[in-house]
Amino acid sequence: MSDSVGGGESGGVTGSGQDTEADNEPPQQMPPLPEAECAQSGETPEEEAPSSAKRPRLTEDLGRVTEPLEIHSNTAPLAGLLQGDPASPAQGVALQCGEERQEAEEDAVNGGCKVECHQNGDGSHEAPLEEGETKPEDEQNCDGSADSPSEGQHLGLDFTQNPQMLTGSWTEYSNFPENYLKGCKWAPDGSCILTNSADNVLRVYNLPPELYSYNWDLLPEMSPVLRMAEGDTIYDYCWYPKMSSLDPDSCFLASSSRDNPVHVWDAFYGEVRASFRPYNHLDELTAAHSLCFSPDGSQLYCGFDKTVRVFYTERPGRDCEERPTIVKKQGQSGIISCFAFSPCLSVYACGSYSRSAGLYSCQDGTPLALLPTRHHGGLTHLLFSPDGNYLYTGGRKDPEILCWDLREPGKVVFSLRRNVATNQRIYFDLDLSGRYLLSGDTEGVVSIWDTQTAPLDGNEELLQPQLQFQAHWDCTNGISIHPFMPLLVTSSGQRQFPWPGDSEGDSASDGEGGQDAMSPQEIRQDNALTVWWAGPLSPAAEESKEQNTVVEDA
Repeated sequence: MSDSVGGGESGGVTGSGQDTEADNEPPQQMPPLPEAECAQSGETPEEEAPSSAKRPRLTEDLGRVTEPLEIHSNTAPLAGLLQGDPASPAQGVALQCGEERQEAEEDAVNGGCKVECHQNGDGSHEAPLEEGETKPEDEQNCDGSADSPSEGQHLGLDFTQNPQMLTGSWTEYSNFPENYLKGCKWAPDGSCILTNSADNVLRVYNLPPELYSYNWDLLPEMSPVLRMAEGDTIYDYCWYPKMSSLDPDSCFLASSSRDNPVHVWDAFYGEVRASFRPYNHLDELTAAHSLCFSPDGSQLYCGFDKTVRVFYTERPGRDCEERPTIVKKQGQSGIISCFAFSPCLSVYACGSYSRSAGLYSCQDGTPLALLPTRHHGGLTHLLFSPDGNYLYTGGRKDPEILCWDLREPGKVVFSLRRNVATNQRIYFDLDLSGRYLLSGDTEGVVSIWDTQTAPLDGNEELLQPQLQFQAHWDCTNGISIHPFMPLLVTSSGQRQFPWPGDSEGDSASDGEGGQDAMSPQEIRQDNALTVWWAGPLSPAAEESKEQNTVVEDA
């Protein structure tokens, strides 16, 4: 795993450090679930006792100190775009929701349970509409009721109780000193998990087959089926949005690392398929700080200092389209650190380390709006709501996640408070309906907010979490919700500075650790990937739980 991946043009480089036992094992396809145990039916088996492979669950509850926030507002052409105002200058670059959104019914489970998957800004694979076909009226309007940033079903997620730990991977990260994780992402088809860690290795995990049969007391510790080693610090990584395990050609991902081109990795064999080589004005190879495929997968957006470069997926090499974010000292400055695409409109959002967020047209990168600077640190993550009306933003060393109403650009609907005391990216995620927002923090606590409880009067306030649970002892930096099953995956760890002065000189552009110096006695490392069940209990388990309660009361 210590070998470097070269900066060659394409294809001939293989991922070093692969396990011989895991070589050439493809992403796992999900076995059928029994009809009675379909993920959407709301019936799940009884909670099983933790197996020997599982570590003890942590149930410590932590309090939160909240403070009111001031409201800042601004106006921009994007408001007319979202409201459908014909007089808006931005209307010409917008695509109607009925034209852009795609409809899919995926038989994810062969037990007779169909799951509807709608595009949620991450480019989930969906079948295009046939010519002349129209979507139902209630799906054509992305605005929905538009009174709340959350509508629709919650896909069987049940946050009335703490999620149940199922399995994970921790031995994998104990062989390398301070090999903390730096995020985790479900594949778009939900078949496997991708992780990034401090040893600059991308790992792909398949879920244990026992998970689908609900034999949870037999779940072994997970081991990666692929290891893809980059040559230096990995800045960002992302799945191809149309990825499907049934189509090996679509199974790939992109990553960017320091002093290397953008690599496209084969998720079946762990080899480099192709490279995208961005060059600066001195014709020197420069690394992308952030990556994101367009929802249809045809383009790869790369973030640089005051510039976005757009590569075409089918044309690897150095040819790209340059889109400066600042022109004549006007626009969005700083390194573009994260991307998000609207699920309904031809619009994408860019976050930068200058603490700003901007909205742009997908067609040519025309600036549509620059949101006010409300964050205390550089932005590290962005998410659109499924209806496209709201944008969630979070920054490093910043305790807030802000929800912006894009129909009135500059207006913050509500804020969410979490503990972030590090430069590391602390990811957050929305479920498919946009109702639940989940985020970890530097204390290892996962907070779950129900956005349907947001105020409807438009007055900004601090939204209190519905549930908090201790997922890890160290920083919970990554969290990802399964595309259609009530499963969560979390990753943990952070850079530790045991002696005073070791924290000096941390690169601001790495988006990595930055925790204050600590004594050796205060260090609690917990570098792990963990899978959680977040669905309802089965009727039998509920009945058993009620009986236990009655016995305790007696």
